[in-house]
Amino acid sequence: MEEIEFYLDDTKESMDKGIRHLSIELAKIRAGRATPQMLDGLFVEYYGTPTALSQISSISTPDARTLAIKPFEKGLLNVIEKAIRNSDLGLNPQNNGEIVILSVPALTEERRKDLCKRVRGEGEEAKIAIRNIRKNTNEELKKLQKDGAAEDLIKSAEEKVQKLTDSFIMSVDQNCDKKEKEIMTV
Repeated sequence: MEEIEFYLDDTKESMDKGIRHLSIELAKIRAGRATPQMLDGLFVEYYGTPTALSQISSISTPDARTLAIKPFEKGLLNVIEKAIRNSDLGLNPQNNGEIVILSVPALTEERRKDLCKRVRGEGEEAKIAIRNIRKNTNEELKKLQKDGAAEDLIKSAEEKVQKLTDSFIMSVDQNCDKKEKEIMTV
């Protein structure tokens, strides 16, 4: 019985991680407003080591369409500018000698639709991960049954796993719907 509870707790924890990962990925998708999270996946060469932009600079949003990046060392201005140009963000950095300024353009209808497709893709990946967790847990429960665990306990545990899966899939859908609504709001 304790083993079954362990698998259920472990399953819930793994599914929680999947939702947290989805939230992080959705935060990286810009919805027309400038947010520092847009630059979370951006790394720059810092003394020969790829380093997250947020670790070598402060990133602020002076207004809804602008990001200001102030490096801790002035020598990094050109490196940051180059990293942004080479990224897939589609932003054109401006360097004024003190900070790098990014103007986030308004999204076109076509770009909004592309971003919504990306959101749905991220959601689908999260659902697949959650279903794989369910599958692995059910396989572990079947092994327990072969090792002598009571069949009714295993069936009950499988039902709990299915309920967990359903609730996390619903959470994925809610997160994606919220992000799509945010993207499509002009």
